[in-house]
Amino acid sequence: MASADIWEEVEHGYADNEGVKIHYASVGKGPLVVMIHGFPDFWYSWRHQMQALKADYQVVAIDQRGYNLSDKPAGNEQYAMARLIADVAAVISHLGQEKAIIVGHDWGGAVSWQFAFNYPQMVDKLVILNLPHPVGQLRELTINPEQRANSAYAQRFQQGSPSDPDIFFGQAMTPETLASWVTDPEAKKRYVEAFGLSDFDAMLAYYKMNYPELREQSEQIPAPPPVPRLQMPVLIFHGLADVALHSDGLNNTWDWIDADTTIVTVPNAGHFVQQDGAELVSTTLYWWLQARR
Repeated sequence: MASADIWEEVEHGYADNEGVKIHYASVGKGPLVVMIHGFPDFWYSWRHQMQALKADYQVVAIDQRGYNLSDKPAGNEQYAMARLIADVAAVISHLGQEKAIIVGHDWGGAVSWQFAFNYPQMVDKLVILNLPHPVGQLRELTINPEQRANSAYAQRFQQGSPSDPDIFFGQAMTPETLASWVTDPEAKKRYVEAFGLSDFDAMLAYYKMNYPELREQSEQIPAPPPVPRLQMPVLIFHGLADVALHSDGLNNTWDWIDADTTIVTVPNAGHFVQQDGAELVSTTLYWWLQARR
């Protein structure tokens, strides 16, 4: 799994959402799986999972707007959640399908949760990587000092500019610094190229438009936001070495979902669990999907 690379195998295409073109890479045939990356990332983040699923599924990994080969409309409002989830709907419709298996990581996870809340009829199954359910995330941002400290970077992103010299964890935002987390040398070259094509203002706009404001710390659990109870099967992966999103956010997830819910923790994996724990994530994802066909 560690050496999986489908760079030369994928077919590329574009879906249109009200004039904004969303790039995707597709491989395989079968039920549609749409994969949504987070920050800072692009479609290639899913290379291991695409390799694992391609024999039985059509796996389509998108570049979210602002990233790599997708359009980069100007203005923070272009990155509001309603537009991000509409991009996913546009991809599914463009491919001639009425629904898909939705897989999302980090900001892609946030988009996936919200897509399931707002377009449940278009979600066959939901898979989330390292992004707790919004109710759990809001709770931890309120009562958990460690999570609040871990979210300090998001507050900087909300208030800052790509030109700030220390905006990205003490560094400037450049293609090279944004790719600093990528460990595979060949993959890193592709990341640097993809980030060179991306819009840094757009990356920060995700936080400015959609990241919850940091409330005053309290021991009182906040009232949950009004989100629908999901009716489709849900699979959640969480790398326990994630320094941005505390695993406590997973607690009580089962209380907010009416379908079967599977949570898989990966002890030695960090935030990018689909790469750090590629074999476990890929084989478990394939097994879970096959068990529900």
